[in-house]
Amino acid sequence: MRLPSSIFVSVSLFTAEATAAVYLSSTYSSAGDRFWLNLTLLFTLLPSLLVQLTLIFIHRDLSRDKPLLLLLHILQLGPVIRCLEAFWLYGSVGRVEDTYVSITRKKQLHRTGSTEEVEHQVGQAEGKLITHRAAFARTSVIQAFLGSAPQLSLQLYICVMERGLSVGRVTLMLISLLSIVYGAMRCNILAIKIKYDDYDVHMQPMAYVCIFLWRGCEIATRVMVLVLFSSVLKKWVMPVIAVNFLVFFFYPWLLFWKGHSPFPENIEKTLSRLGTAITLCMLTFLYAGINMFCWSGVQVKLDDPDLISKSQNWYRMAVFYMARFIENASMLLMWYIYRTDFYHVLWVPLLMPLLLAAYIAAIFFMLIFYQFFHPCRRLFSTSISHDLRDCCAFFCLTCRSPEEGDKPRKAPGAADVRCDIPDAANGNVSCTLAP
Repeated sequence: MRLPSSIFVSVSLFTAEATAAVYLSSTYSSAGDRFWLNLTLLFTLLPSLLVQLTLIFIHRDLSRDKPLLLLLHILQLGPVIRCLEAFWLYGSVGRVEDTYVSITRKKQLHRTGSTEEVEHQVGQAEGKLITHRAAFARTSVIQAFLGSAPQLSLQLYICVMERGLSVGRVTLMLISLLSIVYGAMRCNILAIKIKYDDYDVHMQPMAYVCIFLWRGCEIATRVMVLVLFSSVLKKWVMPVIAVNFLVFFFYPWLLFWKGHSPFPENIEKTLSRLGTAITLCMLTFLYAGINMFCWSGVQVKLDDPDLISKSQNWYRMAVFYMARFIENASMLLMWYIYRTDFYHVLWVPLLMPLLLAAYIAAIFFMLIFYQFFHPCRRLFSTSISHDLRDCCAFFCLTCRSPEEGDKPRKAPGAADVRCDIPDAANGNVSCTLAP
């Protein structure tokens, strides 16, 4: 059994970011910056509450008699206690014989493309540990895009407005950036495991490196562009954010209403119809929050039992990155036109191409991951390189159809010549002019 290192990383980032935010809030309080103090605490406490509710919901603690555990969640110590419980379960595996063992069957994908079904016995302790991993994978995504991403944008905006850096702000921004990148990585891995639930998925070390570079460049560029744009066009930043958020929030609902599918009833048996609706709204809210900063890697499908579309749509991904690149370039251009005297100190002509180059680098690492290091790339119906060629051929207006490209051109006024060779051994060749 694998060491629950992902749980430890999630809790470490959660604790470090909360500690850095509390310290920075104390400095804002000492300086009398009440506005920055309130926003910093808001972007710290709100995602923390959502993380506690998610852990309680996944572990079904409301239906159990555990008042002490619920009290610790109210005190915002739930992730720490869950982490200690996960490591205790990891240490107890194999020491006590399980009275109940379930058998799972997963397909292993070999390098040759063949699959082999393998059975695996899962005991009670290991099953609980799997639940812990799934819970912390989801809380990492919530913490990253509903807490760390707004926090990073806020602190970077404060640095630009006050034209200075401090140790507390730099520390919090670095931790927040790591939290966002880690949450995006967990989102990718979670999406792969949901799409290929029948397979035993193993990620290579180079896959983690590619995802880290892909997500790091993409998110850092997006946050920097939003902050630069909002620093010179304060009245326009909220409409831009609102349009982005509402488009991604209502898009799954529009597909759901367009398909005339019945209302989902099998998400959780203990939930009422109102509770199911609230859960779906929270899911689409998180989906919109992720797509505000980067490609989510999944397509929410409300009429699916897993709530995730398991088809790999390269065209939707290509449209997203093309539209986001145009949006980032347009926002940078507006910032360059309306920049203040403060930005003349910076090397502005170099800053714009660096940000655009970083976003192109993110797309490059994404293509590398899907082409070479995706754990289930052999199951793709078509490769990403093939679909990219199709996209280029579709958008290229000067390309010709295959029939026109293969057909030889005939000079004006030239006649077709037809040659018949009835007897190749005797060398008899007869040629006639075709009408």
